Amino acid sequence: MTQSKMTQPSQVSSQIFPTPDHDHGRCTADAIKHAEKVCAGRGQKFTTIRRQVLQALLASHRPLGAYEVIDHLARDIARPAPITVYRALDFLMENGLVHRIESRNAFLACAHNHDELSHGQQSLVAFLICDRCGSVGEIPAAPVANSINEAARNTGFAPKLSVVEITGTCAHCQAITT
Repeated sequence: MTQSKMTQPSQVSSQIFPTPDHDHGRCTADAIKHAEKVCAGRGQKFTTIRRQVLQALLASHRPLGAYEVIDHLARDIARPAPITVYRALDFLMENGLVHRIESRNAFLACAHNHDELSHGQQSLVAFLICDRCGSVGEIPAAPVANSINEAARNTGFAPKLSVVEITGTCAHCQAITT
């Protein structure tokens, strides 16, 4: 491939990790529109509490624990019961609007349409977690997860879930230190 046809690492990074000066209001509005479209397309209700939980997660590009979501919501509304927030998170996860970051026991808003990105494969992603700024990006990981699942099945193990989380430093934080 010629240099002009190759995707530069900084271009890939900017698609995975938003730049610090990106239009976050637009980013949030687009994610809410995506959630409305997903719910409408599936005939499901995007209730007020589900919207509020998603908006709390969209407040930054960092994962939040359920109690951090509750604290965020309590700034503007009566403090919701944990079960209410957990039910909203479950709904949002089931609909691909939120991911659970296992290593952090936290949740991350997602505006990607994984049904369209998966091309017939199970929609699997790897999470890239920046140790410096806490931002999380996601990249397609179906080939990696499928290989791991196949290796597990070859031992007689029946895998249910593959989660790939990679910690390191995002390009934006690397640029700050260089």
